[in-house]
Amino acid sequence: MIRSFLAIELPETILRQIGEVEEDLKSSHADVRWVSPEKIHLTLKFLGNIDESRIEAVFKSIAGLTLTTPPFPLRVKGIGAFPNVKNPRVIWIGLLDEKEVLVSFQKRLETELEKIGFEPENRPFQAHLTLGRVKSSQGREELVRRMEKYGEKGFGDLQVKSVILFRSDLKPSGPVYTSLREMKLGG
Repeated sequence: MIRSFLAIELPETILRQIGEVEEDLKSSHADVRWVSPEKIHLTLKFLGNIDESRIEAVFKSIAGLTLTTPPFPLRVKGIGAFPNVKNPRVIWIGLLDEKEVLVSFQKRLETELEKIGFEPENRPFQAHLTLGRVKSSQGREELVRRMEKYGEKGFGDLQVKSVILFRSDLKPSGPVYTSLREMKLGG
């Protein structure tokens, strides 16, 4: 069994900027479990623990979708939190999908994967990049002050050209992600 998910990778230039902002937020000394910038990605679908024999079925089920979806742009912009900035539990970086391709693509992905036995998410898809998870209220005020400074910060644009199936191995030092297979958009 492998723990796996489908995701979109981000360009190095954007990850570098995210890392710089994350360093500033870390200096608030808030009690946050931060995600290393090189591990930040846009998760489209968490598949959970699956048998390796199902990997091919996953790709066959979404092949039509990836082949018929041309590459599309996304803008990485702003910092926010769930449930809200004043009471952050999950700190995130936003994604703007001006052509509204991403949400439609993700919905169709869910539909195709449901046909082969993957349960659909019970929450609506909210495109975001997880930066950290707040563990306690320690340092929250300073963290919130620093986050507000980056509320509208632009991190750059990217052209989504592929979807990647990642394996996630949980280690004491944090998850280790391994790319298993990439499917290009538009063929």
